[in-house]
Amino acid sequence: MPAAKGAKWWLYVLECHSGVLYTGIAKNVKARFAAHVNGKGAKFTRLNRPVGVVGKARLATKGEALRAEYALKQLPRAVKLRWCAAGLDAFTRSIRTKVAKS
Repeated sequence: MPAAKGAKWWLYVLECHSGVLYTGIAKNVKARFAAHVNGKGAKFTRLNRPVGVVGKARLATKGEALRAEYALKQLPRAVKLRWCAAGLDAFTRSIRTKVAKS
């Protein structure tokens, strides 16, 4: 089931100065990115300041966002970057399909 137009949660991936990727969820990616940049975000991004958002996808519920975040965090960096380049919406659709089949 695709995310509703009024979806309130986002899955996002940040690239940090050190080259590592950070994956998280938020209701407002722009505000959350600003918090990370200003040292008000996660402990990880206080030590590894982000330089940009490399991917994001809108999700209907917090539960869906948390499941997608967990699944994406399990993947190697190269695979995460491929999903970001292809569009994280495709990734979240694949996660929903797997959950629906279980």
